[in-house]
Amino acid sequence: MLEDLELPAGLDGRVVRHLAGDRRVRAHRHAELEVNLAVSGTATYLLGQRRYELTPGTLTWLFPAQEHILVDQSADHELWWAIFTPGLVGRIARAPHTRPMLEDDPAGSFSRRLGIGDTRSLQALFSEVHTAETRDGTLANAGLAYLLARAWRAFLDSDEVVDSIHVHPAIRTVVDLLRTDPSTGTLAGLARTVGMSPTHLSRLFKAQTGVSLSRYRNQQRLHRFLLAYGDGNHTTALAAALAAGFGSYAQFYRVFRHQTGHGPGTLRTPTRAPAPTPRPR
Repeated sequence: MLEDLELPAGLDGRVVRHLAGDRRVRAHRHAELEVNLAVSGTATYLLGQRRYELTPGTLTWLFPAQEHILVDQSADHELWWAIFTPGLVGRIARAPHTRPMLEDDPAGSFSRRLGIGDTRSLQALFSEVHTAETRDGTLANAGLAYLLARAWRAFLDSDEVVDSIHVHPAIRTVVDLLRTDPSTGTLAGLARTVGMSPTHLSRLFKAQTGVSLSRYRNQQRLHRFLLAYGDGNHTTALAAALAAGFGSYAQFYRVFRHQTGHGPGTLRTPTRAPAPTPRPR
């Protein structure tokens, strides 16, 4: 799905710090070139028919034609991601060694592990550009251009290629089915759909995605809940949970706490207390 990331007017990109428990988007792609830098913890990326493991220091490039999704992450996972508009990429990618940045889906592996020095340097640069976005658009755009060039240089200078695992077409089919509707079928029904036994599908799914099928299903239910619930002003948590595919509030509560580390009560938007009535003098 081609997604419009709705960049702020006048900016050539965006920088975001992602922590485990943050709302995660569905599988998507976008016109902007993206780079991720894993800082701590672990996560699993599905990128087309390939699976990548993200560990601290992993720098991964995602291109416009590549649909991608985080399917699992540890409780201490943290990464920075940045996107760059085609216009900015075109201005920076003029030398031969930068040409792959101009492609929609270049051949080869674009995930490498950086050394400690480059990781720390880029982490500080991500943070600085992120801060500049809300203060000075000119400074932010200059920072985005430098971040793009600096991250690409760090990628080229690393010799530690992160190997990917080919994902079986049946597993990709199940991932897509559950992403579209987490309530789609039982394990037995999904197994029939892809022509496998339930036991084989369950084992292969865990081996290839790094997460059990039931956990992935619950992750997708939780994502749908967050979209339905919003700020909580238009529906109840129970109604949103049932609409997302959870069988009961108790099941939803267990999954929410397990995935985020806290209860759903933290989602409620605090209301401002009414001003006290002045006492008559």
